[in-house]
Order: sequence, then structure tokens, then C-alpha cells
Amino acid sequence: MGKQGSPRGRQEENADLDISYGDKEQQFGSLLVQHGGDPPIGRRLAGGDYNSDNVFLAEGLKNDSAKFTPCKGAYVGKRQMGWLHRHIKSIVFTLLLMGFLFLLDSLWFSIFDPVMLQNKFPLQGSSKTEVEMVPRTVKEGPVKLYERLLNLAASSLAEEFKQESSKLWEEPYPQASSWKPCADKTSPHVVRAAKPRNITGYILISANGGLNQQRVAVCNAVAIASLLNATLVIPKFLFSNVWKDPSQFGDIYQEDYFMDILKDEVNIIKELPPNLKLLDVEAAGSLITDADLSKEATPDEYIKKILPLLLRNRVRLRCKCNFHALKFVPKIQQTGSLLVRRIRRYDFARSTLDKQLLGNLIPHVPLRDHHAAEGPSKYLALHLRIEIDMVAYSMCEFGGGETETRELQTYREVHFPLLLERLKESKPLSPEELRRTGKCPLTPEEAALVLAGLGFKHGTYIYLAGSDIYGGQSRMQALTTLYPNLVTKEDLLTPNELAPFRNFSSQLAALDFIACATSDVFAITDSGSQLSSLVSGFRTYYGGGNAPTVRPSEYRLAAILSRNKTIGWHSFEGKIRKMIDEGQRVHVRGFGRSIYQHPRCKQCMCRH
Repeated sequence: MGKQGSPRGRQEENADLDISYGDKEQQFGSLLVQHGGDPPIGRRLAGGDYNSDNVFLAEGLKNDSAKFTPCKGAYVGKRQMGWLHRHIKSIVFTLLLMGFLFLLDSLWFSIFDPVMLQNKFPLQGSSKTEVEMVPRTVKEGPVKLYERLLNLAASSLAEEFKQESSKLWEEPYPQASSWKPCADKTSPHVVRAAKPRNITGYILISANGGLNQQRVAVCNAVAIASLLNATLVIPKFLFSNVWKDPSQFGDIYQEDYFMDILKDEVNIIKELPPNLKLLDVEAAGSLITDADLSKEATPDEYIKKILPLLLRNRVRLRCKCNFHALKFVPKIQQTGSLLVRRIRRYDFARSTLDKQLLGNLIPHVPLRDHHAAEGPSKYLALHLRIEIDMVAYSMCEFGGGETETRELQTYREVHFPLLLERLKESKPLSPEELRRTGKCPLTPEEAALVLAGLGFKHGTYIYLAGSDIYGGQSRMQALTTLYPNLVTKEDLLTPNELAPFRNFSSQLAALDFIACATSDVFAITDSGSQLSSLVSGFRTYYGGGNAPTVRPSEYRLAAILSRNKTIGWHSFEGKIRKMIDEGQRVHVRGFGRSIYQHPRCKQCMCRH
């Protein structure tokens, strides 16, 4: 007999049970044939053939004996009732035994089912912690992605003797610390723009999108106003049907601080002069939409010929605007400070990032009742960009089957009609091709595998930015199984503390921005995410070489995961670590790269 609990052992145990059950069934069957199917008796009853007698006799045994006819029929009924009285105990015992065997078989199968065994028992040679294998379900539901690799990851995380490398929480390349912020200072490489004397006009900006798209638009507007010697009016934020947030500039950023920081380079006013407030800009032919210009337009798109000085100022002003002039309002800073302190379980600032984002609203010295020796809890911030708008726009699949396909198509028809029109004019890639070529945001399963492949332990404290994950908690099961210490702002702040931000998605996004930027490690799951780009750039600018960011290459990760059915765990770990290591190398900003994500250049930072 095989080892108890193994598939072989379970089958042999059931085989024994089946043999025993078959013997009893054969014994009971023989009784029926011998006493209920005797042809002579049947002929006496009805004079018919054997089969008819057999059926009639069976019914006679089931019903009262009074239904038999007199004489010979009555004799037969009495004879059978006599037999029934003599063997009633044997029949009852046999029925009870059969029921017990059925019950035992069911219990045995449920206890020693091989799938359940995989979840309930540790692998041989490993030290078991609370890590469970990825559960299966018989019910039809979302496709389970990378189940084999996730089970290997769970086994690896369950090995208590494996030590987590301290290098996971550090910048791997010391060159990162040689770059310092200097967009607000005079240096041999930074040319400060002189405040224009003759104003050519006013620029009004209406910024669309969420918090981070609006932030980029504001800083682009500052650069444009400087180039054109124009006065910038504090930008307006458009209401979006996707974000549904009525917040304006002054609800998120400190207006006076913004104007004061940039006063030497750009004229900024809060409102147009009274004589121009009623001007119809569109009727005057002065309206330019985002369809007319690229996201980070070069000066050539605004004026035909630009001097090198203006070109340098364009980059520097965008840096100064983004990294120095845009400060969150005290309401956001105060709640952001509370959020960070609860994540860390630590009550005072630790870095320049804290100071820049939270100002004086986070203490810079330990509180008297706090034991500084305890130290702050390290945490990793993770931005999963699989909210429904991103999932729908990406045209990728995320394991939800036909239900997901229908929902996302309906969402596109309502919110992204222009996208669907463009797709009709071209031959779009299939969802499989999009994921294979690295054009899809990481799924929760893929994010969990990257973290496990890097070596982050089961107990790692993770802050999840944005909590409206498409698919809900069930979609997060693989990630939360491997990393149960995962929290959101909704977990850390009370309903009363969150109440002022309800229905203001940009202000809630500002809290996520703060928690991600001040984290010990920040993990990106979508290279095209504006939040991830701005946060990683902020950490580069103010991190001092002590703010590592994990940047998976979607294309390389897709190639690694294409072998998910065969690749060994040690090989997987090596490939993941090599991919992340290459993404953390220190590079000077390349041509055409976003200044907000890659500020390491002479117009924005100084190298010591």
C-alpha cells in the first residue's frame, strides 16, 4: 500500500472499500434472487412468464400482504412474510453497513484528496510557516495565472532559515548618491531665466486627467509662459467623467507658495484682470487643446526658433515647478503625515523626502513617549495599475474570462469611444500578443512573483497605492496569500479621517503619492503610469541615493514568465534579480526621456 495521503495510497484504500462493499451487495442481491425470483412461485401468482412474476413479487414484498389473492396467493404471501421476519435483522444490518461505507468513502476522499494535501501539508525538506499554497476551486471563476510558479514561491517563502538580504532595501549603485537637487539654485550648468519686463499676454491652462496628469500639465504651462514672456493664470482643473473630482488647484496645492517660488522666472496671477474675464477665448481663435500639442512638447512646437538659453530654461523650469513649487495644502500634508507615521509605526521624519512632502507637519525629533531605539518599520510601496480605466484602456486581459471581456468593452464604449474608433482603422494586437510583448501592466500574480523572486520575505510590510482594484479582493488573492501584511490608506485611516477626501479622487491620490514617495522601497508595475513616473522621479531627486525603486521591464518579464510551466525557482530568481538590477543602474537622462521621471541631468540636478 502507498504512503498515507499520497494519490496512490488513497486509490488503494478506496479499492479495498469497493471490494468489501461489492461483497455485501452481492450477498444481498442473491437473497433477492433466491427468495423473490423463484419461477415456480411466480407462475402460481399470475401464470405469466418469469419476468412478470418477478416484478409482481417485488411489489408484493414492498406492499402489505393483504393485497395477495386468497388460497395459493395467500400462501405465498405468508411464506414470504415468514422469511422477512426471519431475516429482518440481517437486512437492516446490511443497509446500515452500506450507508456507513458510503459515508466513510466520502470522508476519506475529502481528507486525502491530492489537491487538498498540497495545501495542508508542508513540502518535504522545508520549514513550514503560515504560507499556504494557492487554493483551487471547483466553481468556474477567474483564470488562475502562473499557479505552478506561485506554489514554488510559497514554498520558497515558507523556508524560515533563508535570510532576507539587507541590499533589498538599499540603492545598489553608490553613484546614485552623487546627484543632488539644484533646480532652484544657481550653478555653472544652470542658467536662471530673467523675469520678463514686457508681458506679451496671458496664458490660461485647463488641465485634464487625474492628479498626476494635472501636475505635468501645470509644469508644462510654467515652461510655456516663460518661453512666450506671458503671464500665467493659476491653472484650472477640468472635471473628468472618469475621475469625477471637482477639485481645483487651490484644493490640492498651496497657491501662494507656488507663485512665490517661481516669481523670479514667471509672472503668475490667480485670476484674469476684470476686463478680460468675459473674453470668449474660443471665439477669439486663441483656444489650443491637448490634441494640438504633445504631452511634453518641445519649444519648437510653440515657437519656430528657440535660443539655447530658452531650451535650458525650459527643462529647468519644469524641474523647479515639479520638485519645488508644487506643495500640497496643509490638509493633505497633515493626513499624509498621519498615514506615514502609522505605516512606519514611527513618529518623526527620517529623510529629505519627508521634509519636502510633509513640511513641519511631521516631527523632526522623536516624541518624548516614543522609544527611538525601536526604529521605524520598513515598508515597500506597491502601485498596482489595474484600476478599471487602465485595464480597459490597455486592451489586455487580466484573467477574468468572458465576464471581464464584456465589462471592459462596455466601459470602453462609454469612456473611450475615440480609442475604439482608432482601433477600427488599424489591426490591433491580440491580448496575448500585448502581454507577450510587454505592453500590459503587471497583474497581482506577476507583482507577487517579482517580489518573491527578489527575496522579499513573507512578512514584508506592503502599502498598496490605490484600492479600487478591478476584480476586488478575489483578484488580489495570490498577492495577499504570499504577502498578507498588505495595507491601504483605508486600512490605516479611520472613516472620519478620510471623510474630508471622499469624492475627491485627486486628493486621495495625493495621499498615495506621499506614502509611495516616502517608502523604503517603491515598486512599479506599469512603466506608463503617471503616478509611478512622478514618484520615482521625486525619489531620484530628493532620495540622496537612499530611495531604491524596483522597475520591472514588462517585456523581459513577459519572456521569463513564458516559461512558467517549466522554469525552476532558482533560475526564476536569478533572472528576476538580473532584470531589476539592470533597471536600477544610474544613468543620465537620455534624449526624449521625461524630466519628471528622469531628473538626472545638468539642467535639473548637480553631480558631485
